[in-house]
Amino acid sequence: MTTKIDSAKDNSSESSNERAQQVKNEYELFEKSDSSQLGENYDFDSEFAEVEKLAGQAKRERSFKDKLFDLEFELEFKNKKHMVWLLGAFASAAGILSGLDQSIISGASIGMKPALNLTEHQASLVSSLMPLGAMAGSMMMTPLSEYFGRKKSIIISCLWYTLGAGLSAGARTHEMMFAGRFILGIGVGIEGGCVGIYIAESVPANVRGNLVSMYQFNIALGEVLGFAVAAMFYDVVGGWRYMVGSSLLFSTLLFIGLFFLPESPRYLMHKGKVGESFNVWKRLRDMSDPTSRLEFLEMKQVATMEEEQRRQESRFQAWMDLFTVPRNRRALIYAVIMVSLGQLTGVNAVMYYMSTLMAKIGFSTKNSVFMSLVGGGSLLLGTIPAILWMDRFGRRVWGLNIIGFFIGLVLVGVGYRFDIVTQKAASLGVYLTGIIMYMGFFGAYACLTWVLPAESFSLSTRSVGMTICSSFLYLWAFTVTYNFTKMQNAFTYTGLTLGFYGGIGFIGFIYQIFFMPETKDKTLEEIDEIFSKSSFQVARENMLNMKRFWGFK
Repeated sequence: MTTKIDSAKDNSSESSNERAQQVKNEYELFEKSDSSQLGENYDFDSEFAEVEKLAGQAKRERSFKDKLFDLEFELEFKNKKHMVWLLGAFASAAGILSGLDQSIISGASIGMKPALNLTEHQASLVSSLMPLGAMAGSMMMTPLSEYFGRKKSIIISCLWYTLGAGLSAGARTHEMMFAGRFILGIGVGIEGGCVGIYIAESVPANVRGNLVSMYQFNIALGEVLGFAVAAMFYDVVGGWRYMVGSSLLFSTLLFIGLFFLPESPRYLMHKGKVGESFNVWKRLRDMSDPTSRLEFLEMKQVATMEEEQRRQESRFQAWMDLFTVPRNRRALIYAVIMVSLGQLTGVNAVMYYMSTLMAKIGFSTKNSVFMSLVGGGSLLLGTIPAILWMDRFGRRVWGLNIIGFFIGLVLVGVGYRFDIVTQKAASLGVYLTGIIMYMGFFGAYACLTWVLPAESFSLSTRSVGMTICSSFLYLWAFTVTYNFTKMQNAFTYTGLTLGFYGGIGFIGFIYQIFFMPETKDKTLEEIDEIFSKSSFQVARENMLNMKRFWGFK
């Protein structure tokens, strides 16, 4: 079923002659680009005619069964940007579920502990089993996204969410709660890897960072909603059940909305469905723009080369390419380091135990739940600049947000050095300032956690690479959350924030200054060339650029 939605008519005042001249200039520019990027002997006209023929054939041969299996009610806009933003905005909305289920446990644990007679160890497991389940979901993500596709995998994650939320809300024993939180985590892990890939493979390079960043915005929005839902149901008898079951509503809405989005065109190309890929591409790109045609043909050429390579090697060898091919190995190391930097600075532990931490600096049990909105709200506001400006300033500049949340960590640690009885005002002021800075700057920085891995891997290794990155992300989240109480007792809270979390942030700052490449405005195929350079070559280029910036010769 296809629905046409007309956008507003073009109000441009340029004359038909001017438009004709513009088209001519664009075509000449395209011809130059064509020969430089696709090769001197590349026959653009015949290749593009073949693509158009395959697209028409795919449309004619698409049966009712195919449409049903695609799980899509097709939308088509005259202004292709509308489809791009719809895809980016709705796919990234999956982050609301992830954020909600991460933060809701902070308020729910207050009523859950006595209701289920949880020990401290069991309460830690309830908080940390979700990231552990997310590790399992991350490992499932590659076979799911390769077999079913990127979009259908996100739909599958909604089913896991629904099952996990139902079990958690109806838990009668701590074992049921363990199972519910673990299953919720599986949904988080599948979604976390797939959303970034899906958006990065579908949208133009100039908005890729903005739209992938929206996933982190929605995670932060979900975390704020989690704290808000906890506050709403705090005084309700058995309110913790409504809290942990609230994701049922959002998973249902996401499940329905995904039926209006297309599959990733690069995934379809990866599977050899050139015609279907081009039909989706035309719904996401303005085909009067020569660069859109050029990007599609480059994508087709890369997919063809990778397909020929796959025919000559086993599946095991194909997976090993991620480690043995220097370009792939560099991308993997870089992406894992960037993911680890975000998680090992303790954000998940702070988020999961926000209500407990607020109580320790003098707030009542009830007010500590409400005050948790301060941290969640700061995280949400911090992601907004990333959506607006990451693609303007670039990845390297955006990585400098790590300085801001390092300073926030210092203030959080110092806040606990004041006596809560005799110096309460100073303790609250310094601590809350630190939390606002830490969560706000982390919200901006954390967008890189999803953008960089999603755009760094080659087409053939993207699913496996994202699986490994997501697994590390949730492994660190589980480790930090599960060991938070033990580490706090061993280090003291000040030592934990300044020494451990802050130290990792400082190491990360040094790494980014020297080894972080810039991928702003690059197509996924152009990023292949960046990772073809050695890490030391990237470091030399970064040092030269810094010297030029500061005026040194």
